[in-house]
Amino acid sequence: MSRNIILIGAAAALIGLEALRPLRRPMREPKIRHTGRNLAIAGLAAAAVQLVEQPIVMPVAGVVERRRWGIIPRLRLPGWLETTVTLLALDYTLFLWHMLVHRSPGLWRFHAVHHVDLDLDASTAVRFHGGELIASVPWRVAQIVLIGVRPPTLTLWQSLTLLSVLFHHSNVRLPRSIEFVLGYLFVTPRMHGIHHSSRPEESNTNWSSGLSLWDRLHGTLRLDVPQERIRIGVAGYNKADVTFERIVTQPFRDQTG
Repeated sequence: MSRNIILIGAAAALIGLEALRPLRRPMREPKIRHTGRNLAIAGLAAAAVQLVEQPIVMPVAGVVERRRWGIIPRLRLPGWLETTVTLLALDYTLFLWHMLVHRSPGLWRFHAVHHVDLDLDASTAVRFHGGELIASVPWRVAQIVLIGVRPPTLTLWQSLTLLSVLFHHSNVRLPRSIEFVLGYLFVTPRMHGIHHSSRPEESNTNWSSGLSLWDRLHGTLRLDVPQERIRIGVAGYNKADVTFERIVTQPFRDQTG
């Protein structure tokens, strides 16, 4: 319960800051319509997680803990260090998954639902097609088994990742000095705004979801695109393509972007 209160509080704070200090403006769609549609899509995705992911992922993590499967448990690290290294490994393998969903045509059909949003704000953080989340289950199971992820660490990572995703998708203009410092460690709104550009040379950068370290190591970090120059979305998609009905069926239709 406390976890949900923290997440809801963080989302509410970000939405308030978006109104007070918007990073990108004006929005191409009315805020209420945009947020309502994204939350409706998120509701379907949440149902997919509850029906498909949760009954598989947490039990697998329980087996991994009991049998001490995975690479990290074999290192016999102190508890705090094992948790830290596990979180790093989960964040890095999420970075790899993110690149995969962009580069695999089949997975991109579902992930594109997230990217065709014409505006980028905190509600975009939860706008994922349920099909993408279902498709990610084998990857998540592989993460848990190979890394050796215990249930408490998995829950902690899921919470931290959701907080990070809400933050860097938000349309909050932070003081440049603060965002500059934060960007050395974490993904920031300006950084992720570049990833949501409709230009492939810009969207094929800044893949990290938590720590910005992975983009720095892989040479995929890009910070040189002013936010006012970015057109959010996917080329070929416009307002007629982002109605609720078309978004839900988008992965099963011909792709225009």
